[in-house]
Amino acid sequence: MYFRIVERLFKGRIDTVSSAVLAKEAGVKPSQLRKDLTYLGQFGTRGLGYKVESLEKQLARVIRTARFRPVILVGVGNLGTALIQYDGFAKEEFGIIAAFDIREELGREGRFGIPILPNYLMKSFVAEHSVKLAILTVPGTSAQSAANELVDAGIQAILNFSTVALQVPNNVAVNNVNLAIELENLSYFIK
Repeated sequence: MYFRIVERLFKGRIDTVSSAVLAKEAGVKPSQLRKDLTYLGQFGTRGLGYKVESLEKQLARVIRTARFRPVILVGVGNLGTALIQYDGFAKEEFGIIAAFDIREELGREGRFGIPILPNYLMKSFVAEHSVKLAILTVPGTSAQSAANELVDAGIQAILNFSTVALQVPNNVAVNNVNLAIELENLSYFIK
């Protein structure tokens, strides 16, 4: 989040920024922002703030130490199809390199330029391509079994769009995206 804010400032040709301004943009307290940034290195000058160009370069170096990160997607329904076509992943150096679905008739090379493969090929594909990240867009009734397959294949992080709270080992990270809850949160602010 900090990097995206600083990157926006850099593109806007802002020279310096205070911790108060950065913190406000990030929705945290200035003291928290300063503490977080010290974990990544020495940034800024007391009373003067941060040189945006320098901060952007240093944060980019820390955040983007990983090169292109391959991702697989499981569940090629409407949501899965939309995510395959989403170009925002590439900007952050992520790429969906294959999709998996229980419907084998979806074919080999999808119209999206990536292979659409049957689930039984997932384990060998993940091993062969050193994939550690997966996006899960299957119905809730299939989510836990699909997550079990992902874990068994060696996936270490799952972006879960199902409505089910997945049970995974402690060494596997899961981020849940529940669009209905997000709308519910937003509806709170509607008068």
